[in-house]
Amino acid sequence: MSMEEDLKILETKINQLKLAYERYFLGTRPREPAVERSEVDRTVTLYTNTAIQNTALRFRFGSLCTRYQALKRQWNETLRKIEQGTYSRHRFKAELHGSRAEAPGAAASPAPGARAKSSDLFDAYVEARQSCGQSVSRLSPERLRATLAKQEAALRKRYGDAEIRFKVVVENGKAKLKASRVG
Repeated sequence: MSMEEDLKILETKINQLKLAYERYFLGTRPREPAVERSEVDRTVTLYTNTAIQNTALRFRFGSLCTRYQALKRQWNETLRKIEQGTYSRHRFKAELHGSRAEAPGAAASPAPGARAKSSDLFDAYVEARQSCGQSVSRLSPERLRATLAKQEAALRKRYGDAEIRFKVVVENGKAKLKASRVG
């Protein structure tokens, strides 16, 4: 393979590694992508010890190395925060699980006349959106209730009188409300 093709492959591997770390930090990947990282490290080390004659390719390799080093610093800092228990997304998840353990059904859809639960769901949803960097400026408890009422009505048509619960989940870096049928 030519040097140019190798650099394209290296760039692709760095991008894939970045996505793998993002998935790991979001909690959708169970383990740190250490194998992929060592593979990229090996490739970078190989070309660091190689004399690149073409100025454009040398510049491109230097740019890729700089980007990779910046990503490694970011990943190492996040891993350090996770080990110390100060990583905000993990703290949010722990608090969310802790609140569920204290008050089962706190994130459930409110039954008619029992709107206290919807304020807990609203608070959890706002917190999740903020932790993911999503805007909360257009959110309000009333809008959330209206949206949930529409979804609940549609689900009741589909599933009958089964109890419907909503919970806050984070998928692909975005906070969402998921409905589930109870029973």
